[in-house]
Amino acid sequence: MVKRTIGSQSAGVPTKTGAANPIAVLVVHGPNLNMLGEREPEVYGHTRLADIDKELKQLGRELEMKVETFQSNSEGAIVDRIQSARGKSDVLLLNPGAYTHTSVAIRDAILAVAIPVIEVHLSNVYRREAFRHHSTIADVAHGRIMGFGAESYSLALRAARTIVETSRKQVD
Repeated sequence: MVKRTIGSQSAGVPTKTGAANPIAVLVVHGPNLNMLGEREPEVYGHTRLADIDKELKQLGRELEMKVETFQSNSEGAIVDRIQSARGKSDVLLLNPGAYTHTSVAIRDAILAVAIPVIEVHLSNVYRREAFRHHSTIADVAHGRIMGFGAESYSLALRAARTIVETSRKQVD
């Protein structure tokens, strides 16, 4: 198992008064998630990705978090976006889609940026085909949330706030 330290990457400590910079969250959606609402609705539901992003940004405002979203079907673009978050994002929510099971490159990018990661999945991968049970990033992720449909992202965002706040309290 890989051990990771959790450190604040962006300036500012969030407060309920809004006096400091909000927690910066990058949400990365992997391949085929741009097809949500159309692709296998019996598995992934009817919610579109644009609706998930909109809800995450709204919840982020309520939680005093700055949420940025990104989607790509390209493994290289996902790696580039994760790398560009270094020093800018406090936490990463990542739904690697099918790359969950195959991408050493995404795993290595996560390790390189040293940002806490929450792995997110709409479906419960353990209730699906056996090949989906393996994750190349599970052991480097802070945690995994799956099986709650679009709500998985909201749960992850709330957990992200707790992770960063706890980490900052340990530093103080």
